[in-house]
Amino acid sequence: MTNNKLVYIILGTRPEAIKLAPVIEIFQNFPGFETQVILTGQHREMVEQVMQLFNLQADRDLEIMQRQQSLTDITCRSLRGLEELFQENKPDLILVQGDTTTAFAATLAAFYQKIPIGHVEAGLRTDDLYNPFPEEANRRLISQLTQLHFAPTPLAVQNLKNSGVLGQIHLTGNTVIDALLNVAAKEPACNIPGLEWNKYRVLLATVHRRENWGEPLQEITQGFLQILDKFPDTALLLPLHRNPTVREPLQASLGNHPRIFLTEPLDYSELVGAIMRSHLLLTDSGGLQEEAPSLGKPVLVLRETTERPEAVTAGTAKLVGTKSETIVANAVELLSNPDAYAAMANAINPFGDGHAAARILQIVQNYLGIGNR
Repeated sequence: MTNNKLVYIILGTRPEAIKLAPVIEIFQNFPGFETQVILTGQHREMVEQVMQLFNLQADRDLEIMQRQQSLTDITCRSLRGLEELFQENKPDLILVQGDTTTAFAATLAAFYQKIPIGHVEAGLRTDDLYNPFPEEANRRLISQLTQLHFAPTPLAVQNLKNSGVLGQIHLTGNTVIDALLNVAAKEPACNIPGLEWNKYRVLLATVHRRENWGEPLQEITQGFLQILDKFPDTALLLPLHRNPTVREPLQASLGNHPRIFLTEPLDYSELVGAIMRSHLLLTDSGGLQEEAPSLGKPVLVLRETTERPEAVTAGTAKLVGTKSETIVANAVELLSNPDAYAAMANAINPFGDGHAAARILQIVQNYLGIGNR
């Protein structure tokens, strides 16, 4: 019979898988824990790509995925599946990451069973409950039920203190930097049919957030087209999200341009390769705001708010919203002014040093009363 502590690491989406991969690896290699990886199935194919890249195996898949599933579907099916799992074998701790509906549902399910919760990437805030939706509400709700808060930055620590949360607050850095540096060290390729990286200054773009659906998305696409029109030496690489609500308007607006390359979602290795080779990023992704600065790439954030203002303060990212005129003006400055570009490209990344997972392991050891072995 083992005295090891049972830890469940629960995830459902690709960003969670990327950011938890270094945590899973270090916990599974530590003999004081029995670590199991639990998938809800919120995003199936995209999670499988990441699991293969980092050579990880799931111990259980709740397989909640349904076509056109709503937030209520994801929450209810995750709660039910996790309740059954926890009753079969109650863990000593669960770890969740970020602000997804999977993370929220797992936190609530663990709370109902009085299981301690560790929250990786805790303390992010926009202070606008509906922007981003539902992420801002998810992370606030998770914080109220968490025992171990793993905050990526000093600002996140302060946000948690201001929220009056219970539990321990720890500054760890962001685990996405651990994952990024691991993959970037292998100098991954990114081969896009027809795209000659040496011929163009490539703008890497991603758009998927709910608050950008509809009119904001049309504004963004018009901005992209105007930038390409002004700079014939540029090309746009845009991996499409699988959600047809985003995918179809982008295909309709951008699909026929000779210097726009719409692709399926890149696996994480390819994405890192694309960041390394691109000139700058235009994105509404939270993760890319953290990753690109480590590789010296400026980021224009296609959102009205960001829960990562540290990037803006540090000068690695600029919040430009969704109006085409503003997007174009900021892109023109970076594409025309080498000094402005260098100032953003050379700014220091505020999100970590690549050792966040090791800090999290040490904190959990102390919390569960496990010494170094």
